[in-house]
Amino acid sequence: MARILILGAGVAGHTAAMYAKKMLKNHEVTVVSPNSKWNWIPSNIWVGVGKMRQDQVVFPLAPVYKRKGIEYHQAKAVAIRPEGDEADGTGAVEVVYTGQNKQGESARLRYDFLINATGPQLKFDMTPGLGPDGGHSLSVCTYSHANETSARLKESIERMRAGERQTLVVGMGHGACTCEGAAFEYVFNVDHELREAGVRDMAELVYLTNETALGDFGVGGMTFDVKGQQVTSADWMGQMFADRGIVVIDSAHVLKVEPGIVHYEQLDGSVSQKHFDFAMLLPPFRGVDMAAYDRGGNDITDTVFATNGFMKVDADYSAKPYEEWTAEDWPKTYESPSYPNVFAAGIAFAPPHAISKPNSTPTGNPVSPAPPRTGMPAGVQGRLVAETVADRIKSGDWGAKAREKSMADMGAACIASVGAGMLNGSAATITMGPIVPDFAKYPETGRDQHITSGELGLAGHWIKRLLHTLFIYKAKGYPLWSLIPE
Repeated sequence: MARILILGAGVAGHTAAMYAKKMLKNHEVTVVSPNSKWNWIPSNIWVGVGKMRQDQVVFPLAPVYKRKGIEYHQAKAVAIRPEGDEADGTGAVEVVYTGQNKQGESARLRYDFLINATGPQLKFDMTPGLGPDGGHSLSVCTYSHANETSARLKESIERMRAGERQTLVVGMGHGACTCEGAAFEYVFNVDHELREAGVRDMAELVYLTNETALGDFGVGGMTFDVKGQQVTSADWMGQMFADRGIVVIDSAHVLKVEPGIVHYEQLDGSVSQKHFDFAMLLPPFRGVDMAAYDRGGNDITDTVFATNGFMKVDADYSAKPYEEWTAEDWPKTYESPSYPNVFAAGIAFAPPHAISKPNSTPTGNPVSPAPPRTGMPAGVQGRLVAETVADRIKSGDWGAKAREKSMADMGAACIASVGAGMLNGSAATITMGPIVPDFAKYPETGRDQHITSGELGLAGHWIKRLLHTLFIYKAKGYPLWSLIPE
């Protein structure tokens, strides 16, 4: 019986676990996650404006894994031993329990195949004063953060109803942030809530971003075919912001956040500050803190992980100028080059470089959106690596060729909410392919213009709300769950 160990129970890890057990019923599938609940993170936006309760975006993991025959450890992984140890040459992961009445206890779990899907570490501390825990800004990164943010938004709305003007700042709390799409969704949902409350005229709503152009989203922007004409995402998004009177501050790196003041430097070197009454600013990400050791106990962390804490996979990590970056640099199998029975999926894998052109201020601060690896790509990668593992176990050839799917050969669909409401809601429906531009295949824009498109309307909101229900249904492993695509 083979042992498959999966670190993380987010989109990539949970997807990998569910498919691995479906394909390998007689083998051991184990999930390690420090969290007791699964969170459909895209809907945290709606929790953050009070359109959903936090219990609508989460469910407990243990009952699902028990029903599916998946072993579950509520613990965090702290070290990987891919060569085993002096007592046993089988790969192992050291964990520290965070629940199950074992808090603080340590264990060493063995594996034949390891899938690292640990997701991001939220690095609020990279910007002084950033974040809800000891800082001066809010977040929607977790359901509990979003719940607190919703309460604070309601307080601001009540102040406006009482005749007090408010300044609300939404965006990125560091120049190297990713997930610009989440900030984009949140600022438009706030605008929608203010209008519904009848207080939009009492608010200055500001979008603060590290994008050098609206619609960059960490993928270098897009070009849409709209009624036979090519329209850039910068123009398309810019019109949306202008129509709603949202002030845009772009090309910005947040230097620090003080009570009621955000300080930032822009790409041209100018340093400014913005006073606020409410601020939701997302943090930069890095990999979770895990060490790696060889069988003799020597530290091989630098071999297994990149300096940002994400795991190295089959990508081209050689340093080269932006002009030499290509689609071929991106991983296809998500397999560790050092250990072929180790994989990383979703946020956990180290990208070879950014997708957007990197920039920095005159003082050296980054103004460079990091590449997204969440949502649809994470689910596809989770399933892909589970299928590779299943192929190898079923065939008995544990060195068999891995299945391939590069983000430079992968399309993605994103439905970005710009206001919740079954009759007055709206969403920007964006499709693109591939995610990583391939200028060798598509010289003009890097993407297939038959796939890459953007559309705004109420139907998008209905689809997004339906997907919320479908993906939670799928994640709970209810009948026919695997028919719902990633």
